[in-house]
Amino acid sequence: MAPNHQPKIDIRGLSTSFRDSRRSRRNGRGADDVHVLRDVNLTVREGEFLCIVGPSGCGKSTLLNIIAGFIKATRGEVFIDGRPVTGPDPRRIFIFQENGIFPWLTVEENIGFGLLDAKPAERRETVAHYVRVVGLNGFERAYPHALSGGMKQRVEIARALAANPDVLYMDEPFGALDFLTRLRMRAELVEIWQREKKTVLFVTHDVDESVQLADRVVVMSQRPAAVADIVGVDVPRPRDMDAPEMLRARERIFEVMGFAHAGAGHAPEEGRPAAAPEAGQPAVSQAPAAAAVSRPPVAAAAPRSAAKGA
Repeated sequence: MAPNHQPKIDIRGLSTSFRDSRRSRRNGRGADDVHVLRDVNLTVREGEFLCIVGPSGCGKSTLLNIIAGFIKATRGEVFIDGRPVTGPDPRRIFIFQENGIFPWLTVEENIGFGLLDAKPAERRETVAHYVRVVGLNGFERAYPHALSGGMKQRVEIARALAANPDVLYMDEPFGALDFLTRLRMRAELVEIWQREKKTVLFVTHDVDESVQLADRVVVMSQRPAAVADIVGVDVPRPRDMDAPEMLRARERIFEVMGFAHAGAGHAPEEGRPAAAPEAGQPAVSQAPAAAAVSRPPVAAAAPRSAAKGA
């Protein structure tokens, strides 16, 4: 039997515009079109961890919402497993930056929320499994107000995994966490992904985060955003952020965003134009050699604390 080379997700000629009535009131004209995405073409493999980065406000979250079926594109189509996306699907779970767990439910009740149709024994077994997977043993009956930000995010990840989705959409899920907790959550997410092998689309504004997590990093241009480049990160996990291959990938992403030789922790300058995107589907870049970037060492993961703050 021939292998199946069909992509898990296939995005074809996606363009999106919105009407801005506020702008029309200011200039006295009819409603203006705000062009957000322009001719986005992209494929995602089964089980791939794909990160999407780009300038602030370029439309990364809009693209993710279209793929998930929450927003309809102006032009183009999205296919998952060869079928067009026409709306949200319970087989694909969205994890937002904002805390989405229910404050009136305990940890185990939150994790089991999507399993209400399962048999009680099966539900208990699944919940117990994902409590262990995200390292929340002992907190099963705790309410969210007693948890730290990182622990709440683990509950949300466990709830998503318990529903056994085939795709996870993650929109800056660690953006509201402190620096050390973000490092810890990245390492834990990689461990979970390696066990579960779900297809993950992860939007972030943090270039270091993208190269630590992703198999490939999609770099978006300024709005109206197109795919400016796709940078492959073919480095075994767990990854050493100071390894030459990681520094080259990181430097390539900043170069495409119009900010070459970026220092650690610096974002591209406001107003600086990004590189013009290539027409059509770009080839995957295996980041070219670049000057060494000075940055402090980053630990793969900080030790987990049992107290609030983990």
